[in-house]
Amino acid sequence: MTNDTNVTWHEHQVSRTLRETMKGHKGCVIWFTGLSGSGKSTLANTLDHKLHQMGIHSAVLDGDNVRHALNAGPGMLKGTHGDAFAERFGLGFTAMDREENIRRIGAVAHLFSQAGLIALTAFISPYREDRDRVRRTMDAGEFIEIFVDTPLEICESRDPKGLYKKARAGEIKNFTGIDDPYEAPSAPELVLRAGEKSPEILVEEIVAYLGSQGIIG
Repeated sequence: MTNDTNVTWHEHQVSRTLRETMKGHKGCVIWFTGLSGSGKSTLANTLDHKLHQMGIHSAVLDGDNVRHALNAGPGMLKGTHGDAFAERFGLGFTAMDREENIRRIGAVAHLFSQAGLIALTAFISPYREDRDRVRRTMDAGEFIEIFVDTPLEICESRDPKGLYKKARAGEIKNFTGIDDPYEAPSAPELVLRAGEKSPEILVEEIVAYLGSQGIIG
């Protein structure tokens, strides 16, 4: 077993500052949070496309995609030992599993940010403390929390994956907004009303914010 005292952080010859200078913008983590169906993934992908058009380096980390790989459960990993690894390291949707899911993705997003990328994360991340814990791992101004504030009734009427219907029928347990709580951010950098404005208009608000903070030029 590895002794944690033998693990040392290595500084690299190519610093974060050098990478950001080469890219022409700062790295950061933009953390979209909100109910299922609120529009998080749509906004993250629309923003990613907008930043790409502007010549800005970004990458999207989406909740479902991450659970197909980094945090995959049984039956989702290919290979001889796929299920064995998934049973040991995969995550479900209990409060403890959700906490670990957010911890892992926060660590990955932080690495992206340190490499000078704008990391766009789209996760329900229902618990305030889990999100705040990720924030505390980063420098001031590096973690940008965006609350996609879409009312439950609108999210449920959209129900793009049919998850609310299954949750109401009792086929899915621990579903946020139905039988699990969602804790809205207490002081997010931005609150977006995705039930009232188009993704394109909301993305312009995000880009303006990034400019006002000196993250992009």
